[in-house]
Amino acid sequence: MAADADAPDGELSKTAAKTPSPASPDHTHDGSPAAPADSESTTSAESEAADGDADEAEDYDAAVDDEGVDGSQDAAPAEGPASHVRLATMVGLAVVLALVATVGWLGFRAYQSHQAQEQRQLFLQVGRQCALNLTTIDWQHADADVQRVLDSATGQFYDQFSKRKQPFIEVLKKAQSKSVGTITEAGLESESDDKAQVLVAASIKTSNLGADDQPPREWRMRISVEKSGDEVKISNVAFVP
Repeated sequence: MAADADAPDGELSKTAAKTPSPASPDHTHDGSPAAPADSESTTSAESEAADGDADEAEDYDAAVDDEGVDGSQDAAPAEGPASHVRLATMVGLAVVLALVATVGWLGFRAYQSHQAQEQRQLFLQVGRQCALNLTTIDWQHADADVQRVLDSATGQFYDQFSKRKQPFIEVLKKAQSKSVGTITEAGLESESDDKAQVLVAASIKTSNLGADDQPPREWRMRISVEKSGDEVKISNVAFVP
């Protein structure tokens, strides 16, 4: 300090000027400016931070995409039970419809079979009754007996029998004839939609004036019956051996 004091003012100023000042934040120890280095460090740090943020964003997006893919893959099997339920429902409906159709068809066939059976029974019954009406006639009420035959007749048989009605009644009354028929056997020979052929076997016991004890006679008749409106009537009668 003494040396400094003894030095001239000019030298003191120069010495002072040459004395380095304390390092400031903006300068390094060698006196070079520090600001550019600090700027580059800051910029590098910010760039690394931005890159890190970008990487984190990409990782997040990838994770979200992976979760979306995983979620869609996980959701796909969830449709399986619903699909199975729909398939089972459709199969069940198909089975129910098939059963309904089958039951309906079977019911219709059963109805047709029942109707056909009833019609066969009706044809057979009319044929039997016709044979019984033809073989059971009493001279004391011949008009009613003959009319009963005509009421059950149609077509060719009706035309023929109605023409011979009156002569036939006169013969019955004159001979005082009485006959009683018994049906021994009857069956359908053939059948179509509204017609049938009925074979009937009958045993007839006849009594006339002066001949009371006559042996029974066996007749076989082929009786044609057909529908006439809502009724079934006789359309023809033929005696067969």
